Amino acid sequence: MSSNKILSFEQLDLSTNLLRAVSEEGYTTPTAIQEQAIPVILAGKDVMGAAQTGTGKTASFTLPMLQRLEIHANNSASPARHPVRALILVPTRELALQVFESVKTYGKYSLLKSAVIYGGVNIDTQIEALRSGVEILVATPGRLMDHLQQKNLVLSKVEIFVLDEADRMLDMGFLPDIKQIIELLPEKRQNLMFSATFSEEIKKLASKILIHPATIEVAKQNSVSDLISHVLYPVDTKRKQEFLVGLISQQALEQVLIFTRTKHSADRLVQQLCRRDITCAAIHGDRNQSQRTKALEDFKQGLIRILVATDVAARGLDIEDLTHVINFELPGNPEDYVHRIGRTGRAGRKGTAISLVSREENKLVASIEKLIGFKLKVEQMDRKDELELEQSLDFNAKTEATEQKSKSGVRNRNKNIHSSVRNHENIVPFNKGQAVRNTNRKNKTNKNIDPLFTEPYVSKYPVMAENDSKLHRATHRQHARKPVPALFISPAIRNKVD
Repeated sequence: MSSNKILSFEQLDLSTNLLRAVSEEGYTTPTAIQEQAIPVILAGKDVMGAAQTGTGKTASFTLPMLQRLEIHANNSASPARHPVRALILVPTRELALQVFESVKTYGKYSLLKSAVIYGGVNIDTQIEALRSGVEILVATPGRLMDHLQQKNLVLSKVEIFVLDEADRMLDMGFLPDIKQIIELLPEKRQNLMFSATFSEEIKKLASKILIHPATIEVAKQNSVSDLISHVLYPVDTKRKQEFLVGLISQQALEQVLIFTRTKHSADRLVQQLCRRDITCAAIHGDRNQSQRTKALEDFKQGLIRILVATDVAARGLDIEDLTHVINFELPGNPEDYVHRIGRTGRAGRKGTAISLVSREENKLVASIEKLIGFKLKVEQMDRKDELELEQSLDFNAKTEATEQKSKSGVRNRNKNIHSSVRNHENIVPFNKGQAVRNTNRKNKTNKNIDPLFTEPYVSKYPVMAENDSKLHRATHRQHARKPVPALFISPAIRNKVD
């Protein structure tokens, strides 16, 4: 390939239909990875490509793949005329959808049929699409294995095998599935492996898959785009939510992707933001595919300002004009920092990566700085902004305390109905010898209550002499002087006591 820089896609020897589709998307000049990879792939060679996210990596293998398979394009209705010719394996649903959209976009003037399969959705629709025949299949490993076990497709006609985000594949434990899938592919094929990073394990896997590959590395390993500005704010863990709300308000952020470390943190943060009238949604592994798709579409269309995600969404999200990524919690793996912030600063646009770092996360910061090769810029809030945040924190703390006290008071009133009834009365117990009880020791005042309802009955007849006549004793029977229960209890008091 010539050392002269390629200034347009026309210089890459792409077909007229592909150039038309690229032009309609508004692209005129290929990126560095596209400039180097497209000619090599068109030549039929294996490729081991390393490029940071947002550099046009997907188009670098989609465009030449479509051109190489164009000889198989036909409009026959027979599924046998449309066997799987290209298999693109990706780690996540989001990335699968993104790659599939690229295939459809660039191949819209071609008769090649394509489909995407991934987990979390009804498999029947996918079975129907596969049985109708497809030349280009985008798949996640787990769902592809499901279809292979059900004999819904065969891979014996595959000519191009693409392994995208290979390092993420290994991180997610897909290596056993990948090995089984490769065994079902024909030995003679073109292999393309792309990733933002290449570890020693990936290189070892590449040595078993690729045959004399052309190595294309347009950026230093684990490097980040120069278009991204990095800002670190030291924030105590308990203050992060309020700090984030203040940051969104002060900088008037309209479209922000926020990353948390866990699904629970994501859901909790969404609840807190919604309470402050900030439109947002969460996207993580516990959300079903329809929920994740809707949240992403609402975010892209500007219906919600904030999308809170876990690292499951760090790869595969392609959002135009995303200016800010915020790390609410730093990732445990420093390489995930590279992928998180790679959602901004894409396609030549500038972006900002903000990290809220607590004291407990300082070691993670050191790991990230060691990986990317430079120090993150540390900033403090302006004194005015800090005072406003302090006031906001105090106000919210007082509000929550008041609400908690109010709720506690209601519970106490409901729980202590008996106490409120007995505060101003003396009750004589039924048990012999038990002292008179008053639950309110501080208030000794007795309220005048009709003794007919509250006082026990005690006989006023005198004790009869032993020599009194039987008739006299029968007429005037002796009554015990011990207290007995009152004859009646006031309905109002009885209801309260019950």
